[in-house]
Amino acid sequence: MNTIQLRTEIPGPKSKALAERRNTAVPRGLSHGTPVYVAKAQDAWLEDVDGNRYIDFAGGIGCLNVGHRREPVIKAIREQLHDFLHTCVQVTPYENYIRLAERMNEVTPGKFPKKTLFVNSGAEAIENAVKIARAHTGRSGIIAFEDAFHGRTMMTLALTSKTHPYKAGFAPFPGDVYRIPYAYCYRCSYSLKYPSCDLFCARHLEDTFKRVVASEDVAAVIAEPVLGEGGFVVPPPDFFRVLIDICRKHGVLFIADEVQSGFGRTGKLFASEHYGIEPDILVTAKSLGGGLPLAAITGRAEIMDAPGPGGLGGTFAGNPLSCAAALAVLDIFQRENLLSRANEIGDRFQKRAKAWQKRWPIVGDVRGLGGMQAIELVKSSDKREPAADETKEVTRYCYEHGLITITAGSYSNVIRVLVPLVVTDEQMDEALDVLESALQMVSETKGAVATTVT
Repeated sequence: MNTIQLRTEIPGPKSKALAERRNTAVPRGLSHGTPVYVAKAQDAWLEDVDGNRYIDFAGGIGCLNVGHRREPVIKAIREQLHDFLHTCVQVTPYENYIRLAERMNEVTPGKFPKKTLFVNSGAEAIENAVKIARAHTGRSGIIAFEDAFHGRTMMTLALTSKTHPYKAGFAPFPGDVYRIPYAYCYRCSYSLKYPSCDLFCARHLEDTFKRVVASEDVAAVIAEPVLGEGGFVVPPPDFFRVLIDICRKHGVLFIADEVQSGFGRTGKLFASEHYGIEPDILVTAKSLGGGLPLAAITGRAEIMDAPGPGGLGGTFAGNPLSCAAALAVLDIFQRENLLSRANEIGDRFQKRAKAWQKRWPIVGDVRGLGGMQAIELVKSSDKREPAADETKEVTRYCYEHGLITITAGSYSNVIRVLVPLVVTDEQMDEALDVLESALQMVSETKGAVATTVT
């Protein structure tokens, strides 16, 4: 039986009524990717207030790798609610915060002593990672990448690359932030080709230390092992090793932002493992909490201890409900085959998407790692001109036909896959059928010539 069930036009009358209320009660800056309002969710599907059921390719923007409302997570939350809801860890601490920190210190890359701090969100975690790096090194400079996204707070906006809608109108931002190109091979900043380029983009860091900011003034380089909002860009396998070697040479820390790429999304618990790297500080959030707000900063013990007592914290940071949920998430990954499932999802997507790429010129690039997959849409495959308007049409067609998708990319022309890893093969095929129909519709509207796939 199909998961997708549509009972009304999309959006339905109840969703439309809620949209009218939202317009008078909520600021316009909080935008929505779809016009439907959710009523319930389970595993890999959502149902809206009008009774329409969708397959969820967004996963709360990567927060639900273990699935919506997984019973072990719900059970852990219920048990914690029975004891207490909130005390503030800085006043009267609790055991599950410590236990979760111990687990994070064990599962993150690197066999060295580590310590972990918990906060509420990915942006808050990045803010604290920067604070800790500056405290440890006595330096202020931070180097980030083009196409990066690290959050919407003022410090993380300084690190984030995309201007509209994230940065426009909010300046000035905190200083001492410098930006270099990422290994975005499909749109190489230097018009080079890998591997003949010899990873010029990574080695450019040395040039940055000579021409832009002195290495002795730089506390850390921060990077996403796979770009998230920047378009699910996967760098070459040796990109980070070259980059980190340069950092080590100059006493610069490396911070891995695994807010979106972490917790099984790429087929390993952390994407850093694909590259054989051991970040000095690793930041996680999103799926760590299984649907509840939680983020972690895990790093080398001597680095994490740099701020003095009271220098780190937050009223709700590492709240007991979220810690309980995260412990259940770690148990799920330990018991189940979700890492293998992420790779199966990626293979299934790649097979279909590569066929689309051969058939329709609008599909310019297909890329991803494990269950973190995307297609980049272009107006022409030779010039690679971003097809932002067509991407909007595809996403609209998808939700009108029972598939929730979200876009990404500095040019807003990437459709990404963040489906919960518990999705079934049948649901995956059903969702990909909708996406294929959407691409066909847009391609035919554009007048693109389809080629036969054999």
